[in-house]
Amino acid sequence: MVRVMHMASSIGSSLFSSFRLSSSSSLSAPRPRLSYTPSRRVALSHLSSVVLQSQNFGLSASRTLRGESNVSASSAQGNVAQANTPGQENLLDWVKKDNRRMLHVVYRVGDLDRTIKFYTECLGMKLLRKRDIPDEKYTNAFLGYGPEDSQFVIELTYNYGVDKYDIGTGFGHFGIAVEDVAKTVELIKAKGGKVTREPGPVKGGSTVIAFIEDPDGYKFELLERGPTPEPLCQVMLRVGDLDRSINFYEKAFGMELLRKRDNPEYKYTIAMMGYGPEDKNAVLELTYNYGVTDYEKGNAYGQIAIGTDDVYRTAEAIKLYGGKVTREPGPLPGINTKITACLDPDGWKTVFVDNVDFLKELE
Repeated sequence: MVRVMHMASSIGSSLFSSFRLSSSSSLSAPRPRLSYTPSRRVALSHLSSVVLQSQNFGLSASRTLRGESNVSASSAQGNVAQANTPGQENLLDWVKKDNRRMLHVVYRVGDLDRTIKFYTECLGMKLLRKRDIPDEKYTNAFLGYGPEDSQFVIELTYNYGVDKYDIGTGFGHFGIAVEDVAKTVELIKAKGGKVTREPGPVKGGSTVIAFIEDPDGYKFELLERGPTPEPLCQVMLRVGDLDRSINFYEKAFGMELLRKRDNPEYKYTIAMMGYGPEDKNAVLELTYNYGVTDYEKGNAYGQIAIGTDDVYRTAEAIKLYGGKVTREPGPLPGINTKITACLDPDGWKTVFVDNVDFLKELE
């Protein structure tokens, strides 16, 4: 798999939808208001304004993330070093038994219709639903390979007047499992798509892969696999301390370390984390590049949403094992959907949403 080597270090419905940070190149774009509506269906689209209310817009957004990342990293080293008490052991056991699933990944794009066209025509996704929120000056689109109540999907956000974002150096790629990588690449080329790595075996292995870029510059890895219940199968993020991250995602998020592979020749190590086997579940791929401890987050990538049976206990575990809770657990104003939001030790954001509430909102 392609990695960044020795780069300069310095970043559900409509549940987590707005993410209305303007790009650093578009500071003149209208600053949206943060508000709520009595309607349950519309009010859900304001969740991210709650999640992000402590962050500044534009250039200050990436600075804020860096500051939060440093705080989180320090707390992680302190908390994880402590010996587990009986209460902590009980919480850890609960986290492992909690009913969790990766629900969707959120990120911003500069031309929503262009991106929808590329994803549906070149990547074979379906447009599951689309919602425009004129009062808040943004539009969301959900795309994927199956229904949101059972599959991992993409949530795109278009902010009025913002046509470009900084992806940063920390985000890596999304992974899509396809039955024929070469055929998929031919289709993408025919549609004018950009192929950055031609089909062929992964270095040091036999799996056939290729890399492409969407119109906004987000990278997608195409992996050749047989039929799978979860075609949208990976989100790759770079981290500064792999062992610290593995410990955090195991204990705070209840994920399993599915596999770990070191590639000394190319100076990187990866760890695959998730809630079940890679061929049947969406997973988080964490990458550590030798000697790189910090990355620019940019303002394009948003977050991953994960389902849980109890957002309150989830927040306890996150605090205990080195994360930073940025939105305390509880129902959203005006509606009953319970959520909590956090940053991991590297500053990557995740929102947990109550499983029952999530299914109710999809209805």
